[in-house]
Amino acid sequence: MKTKIILLLSGVLLSSGLVNAQSNVDCATKAALAYDDAKAQRYEQAYAPLMEVKEKCPTYSLATFQYLDRVLKNKMSKAEGTDKTALVQEMIDLMNDRLKYFPAKTSAGEVQGDIAMLKFDNGIGTKKEQFEAFDAAFKADQASFTSARALYAYFSLLVDLQDEGTRTLEDVFENYDVVISKVEVEENKMAEFLAPLLVKQDAGEELTAKEKVLVSNSEINLKAYSTVKSSINAKLGQRADCDNLIPLYNKDFAERKTDVAWLKVASGRLSAKDCTEDPIFFKLSEALHTAEPSSKSALYLGQLAEAKGNASQALKYYNESAELETNPSDKSRVYMKLADGYKRKGSYGQARNYYNKALAAKPSAGRAYLQIADMIAKSANNCGETTFDKRAVYWLAADYASRAGRVDPSLSSIANQTVAAYKGRAPQKADIFQAGKEGQSVRIGCWIGETVRVPSL
Repeated sequence: MKTKIILLLSGVLLSSGLVNAQSNVDCATKAALAYDDAKAQRYEQAYAPLMEVKEKCPTYSLATFQYLDRVLKNKMSKAEGTDKTALVQEMIDLMNDRLKYFPAKTSAGEVQGDIAMLKFDNGIGTKKEQFEAFDAAFKADQASFTSARALYAYFSLLVDLQDEGTRTLEDVFENYDVVISKVEVEENKMAEFLAPLLVKQDAGEELTAKEKVLVSNSEINLKAYSTVKSSINAKLGQRADCDNLIPLYNKDFAERKTDVAWLKVASGRLSAKDCTEDPIFFKLSEALHTAEPSSKSALYLGQLAEAKGNASQALKYYNESAELETNPSDKSRVYMKLADGYKRKGSYGQARNYYNKALAAKPSAGRAYLQIADMIAKSANNCGETTFDKRAVYWLAADYASRAGRVDPSLSSIANQTVAAYKGRAPQKADIFQAGKEGQSVRIGCWIGETVRVPSL
């Protein structure tokens, strides 16, 4: 009897193994054919077998999910109404299944972000539900939350909720700080890649094919982030102007004047919006510096000194602030203030030093390049021995102005106009030919101390 039972169980197990083996063979065959169809963009033919492979053998290959992603995107681009809604849900299920079966090769935060974007683009769920989807994705994995469109949607939905009365103005401000900070982080990454390549181009060196692709991609991404930053600021609109901020912080000051976290946020927003002439800014700055002296409190005291016309005291506080600051964007902002102060005084060498520090902290700070270009152009008559050399200074000024528009696309219009103006003042083809300096390098003296290459005819 025992022998019969053992034989029976063995038969069942063997049969089960054969079924699984047969299933795996079927999946491999179907997958191979479906993958070929998907590669050849025969999406309609690929759809059903890919879905079957996903359902029967979900762990067979990550390629199943990758090809299905292509197929569903193609189908969604052609569908409308309820058909499209059903396909969107299929795509969401596909992404969740990929995360389930291939967690090591899938970013949870990225999946959540893509799902949130799908819901937003296709009007699935309420605005509250859509915002919560973006919020969960952002908090799960900020590093992979890099889509310019997703960052805008994340902020835009919260502003809409505030307009509906379900979220507060403080919520909007807090989200704005977080989203803008993230945009600036991504801008800086792109600008860091781009800056040395621009210097290489300006020196007349040929870029490799890989470097050319990197320049192109960086400039595309920088333009996208510049556009979304402008859109976010437009969406914020008058909510963050002095007329709204000052009453808000006046109202809460007496109750929260010992709350360091609140003092930092309140004074920071007033500072960023240049709402520094109202007495509430002095109260906040003084309270913050008393409670916790820091780079920020030193910055605000510098702004107060500047507003009172005490330039030397302002520079002292700004230097202190810059040395203490750890946030790259904020450090750059302080260095820009210091540089602007020295530029106004005509100390161009010192000003350039601080503009370069601003760029080191934040490579996408295009305004620093424009300011350096302006100082160089204004020094043309003083930094060259011959008339040709003096006019050659404008080529260097044009190089700096050009970099401004490329690391910060929001400045591209003014940068392009500035470049054209400087090149118009530089030696023209006839001047280059007459001087016999085509392709040569011209050393520019005085505080500039740089070399510029004469263009080829």
